[in-house]
Amino acid sequence: MASTPSPAIGFLSSISVPLLSAIIGGVLALLFVTDYLRRKRSEVASIAQPLDAKLEDQKPSRPPPPASKKSHLRSQHHHAADKDQIKKHHPLDVNTLKGHGDAVTALCFSSDGRNLATVCGDGVVRIFRIDDASSKSFKLLRLNLPAGAHPTGIAFSEGETSVVVAAQTLSGSSLYMYADVSAPKQQEKIPHPEIKWEQHKVHDRKSVLTLVGASATYGSGDGSTILASCSEGTDIKLWHGKSGKELGTVDTNQLKNNMATISPNGRFLAAAAFTADVKVWEIIYSKDGSVKEVLNVMQLKGHKSAVTCLCFTPSSEQIITASKDGSIRVWNINVRYHLDEDPKTLKVFSIPLHDAKGSTLHYDHFSISHDGKILAATSGSILQWLCADTGKVLDTADKSHEGDITGIAWAPQLIRTGGKPSLVLATAGSDKKVKLWLAPEQHSP
Repeated sequence: MASTPSPAIGFLSSISVPLLSAIIGGVLALLFVTDYLRRKRSEVASIAQPLDAKLEDQKPSRPPPPASKKSHLRSQHHHAADKDQIKKHHPLDVNTLKGHGDAVTALCFSSDGRNLATVCGDGVVRIFRIDDASSKSFKLLRLNLPAGAHPTGIAFSEGETSVVVAAQTLSGSSLYMYADVSAPKQQEKIPHPEIKWEQHKVHDRKSVLTLVGASATYGSGDGSTILASCSEGTDIKLWHGKSGKELGTVDTNQLKNNMATISPNGRFLAAAAFTADVKVWEIIYSKDGSVKEVLNVMQLKGHKSAVTCLCFTPSSEQIITASKDGSIRVWNINVRYHLDEDPKTLKVFSIPLHDAKGSTLHYDHFSISHDGKILAATSGSILQWLCADTGKVLDTADKSHEGDITGIAWAPQLIRTGGKPSLVLATAGSDKKVKLWLAPEQHSP
């Protein structure tokens, strides 16, 4: 008896061979794709992990805990402060006189060195009492110039009791003399100084470049103060400090002036101008002590380019000049010029100051210490101290002001600094500041 086939066998037998092959192929393909995707994810993961690790390495490190962060910031602050201190504070920088409302245009010391007068673009004259150069505060007297007057120069007249101010106005240059201007020794109320004399259009419409004064102690001079105002043109005028009387006019005939100054004893007047030669005049005094005449007596020939600044030595017998030709010259003017004896060049130094390209810079201002040993010179914001005998650089302050230096002056007497008498130099700048500096130590060559 034949057996009956099972339902499963019947079902399989009812399926065609092609359909079965298709089903088996699809299953195999699905398995292949699944395996491929699994391996691809593994590959991507193996590549991405090092990349993520690299990016993680490039990320900034996590900040330290709060206490450590504060410590770090404090350390950074102190480091920046130290750098700022090193940048701005020079060892010879002893003090800064602040409070000026604009660029300081000129300054000068009184004959006793205890009063320092400044003029400023804000139209105010300030007179500081310098009892100790290192003091944290100074007694101060303020004088307001007439409205519209822009001061360009200042000089003490008759010791420390009065000042003469040169100012530019719409009508031209003017001179104003104020008496009894000493800064108060105590915090006391004093009468406001008044103008004792004034002169207008002293150089027509040209401004005054420099205003200097000296006591007429040479020959028959009566010791009164003689002032010299140097215009930006070619003329220079002499004035009697107390009366305001005009004593004489000279003309350099050299295109334009750079500056002029008077010898400490009131005998000579010298001018630096656009040309290489320096002209020197002698102030001749009458028997009664008054100025008789002003004679052109000699010329200093030797520089190859314009002389930018000059100063007399304390003896009044020598002149030190600086030129755009890169040299400093020391001249002996104590000669018998009336017998045609020419002034002699005693020494020639190279200006020891160069820019980043190695080119020699020129000096803008000169001032020599009252002992005749140290020459202070400026170029832009650079301040240098030189040995007046050898030309050797004693010290340099590269950025003594945050702007150009507009004037320098040595105190004519020693000034107490922290209880010790010291040589003190004052500098004025376009940064609205006046600074006091100690003299560098001098070493034997």
